[in-house]
Amino acid sequence: MWKTILRRVLLMIPQIFVLSLFIFIIAKAMPGDPFTGLINPNMDPATIDRMREAAGLNNPWYVQYFDWITNAFKGDFGQSFLYKLPVSDIIGSRVGNTIYLSLLTVIITYAIALPLGLFSGRYQNSWFDKAVVVYNFVSFAVPIFIFALLMLFIFGYRLEWFPTTGSVATGLEKGSMAYVMSRLYHMILPAITQALLATAVTIQYLRNEVIDAKQLDFVRTARAKGVPTNKVFTHHIFRNASLPIAAQLSYEITALISGSVVIEQTFAYPGIGKLFIDAINGRDYSVITAIVLILGVVTIIGNLISDIVMSIVDPRIRIQ
Repeated sequence: MWKTILRRVLLMIPQIFVLSLFIFIIAKAMPGDPFTGLINPNMDPATIDRMREAAGLNNPWYVQYFDWITNAFKGDFGQSFLYKLPVSDIIGSRVGNTIYLSLLTVIITYAIALPLGLFSGRYQNSWFDKAVVVYNFVSFAVPIFIFALLMLFIFGYRLEWFPTTGSVATGLEKGSMAYVMSRLYHMILPAITQALLATAVTIQYLRNEVIDAKQLDFVRTARAKGVPTNKVFTHHIFRNASLPIAAQLSYEITALISGSVVIEQTFAYPGIGKLFIDAINGRDYSVITAIVLILGVVTIIGNLISDIVMSIVDPRIRIQ
């Protein structure tokens, strides 16, 4: 296994290189530059050209890419044109919010998906199973931005149960219990919103696993020996069907971190997703390329961890 893991890690190097090159080319293909729309239109064109020259924007693209990628490996993603701060500092101040939101979303997702998926598969074709199938179809069909706006309108503005913006109330001492509870309170609505749609894949996967497991030989043998039905499902079917879900946990977290753009923008939650949208609107290419590169690397690492965990928890699966 260790040789396979080492091979996969080495394979990540060209993957990251191709990813970084693709990100840089796409960013350079976007119209305008960081100075477009952010400078005085009456400014002398020669002054504008000197600003672009100082920022290295007049260099050939391959020179710009080499400078960017070498600095990126050192943790230096350049200076933000929009915030006038180092990009690494800006991302560092936001990444914690996104990680906490993603972790809470995963907890809520599994709290909903595990019982629904397992019992839906156990009681196949019952009214409960049909209701879960309908819920899955709706979850797959509803666009996340529409659902997020609906949740924000109902529970944020109409009922006023949850805050509609920010990540913590103002005036609280950082590290205090009130500060922690306020952060949790601000995350509940966006986490529930994202989790209600994210459960569909896990529910469907679990339901199919349980239905397939009921037909396996060892389950039939247990039933033939007179093992009670509840014990068969608890000790054999449920455990067997839940192993792959546990292995997918790392992939779920990385997927939520990468896909938090819509949720954070809708709820004005100051995380990586909202920072990414603000950077696009402000043509802040240094921030855009840094965020996409980081999320891409996190996704690659998450896939590797998911494969490793899958091979550990389920002896029938081995990384090839």
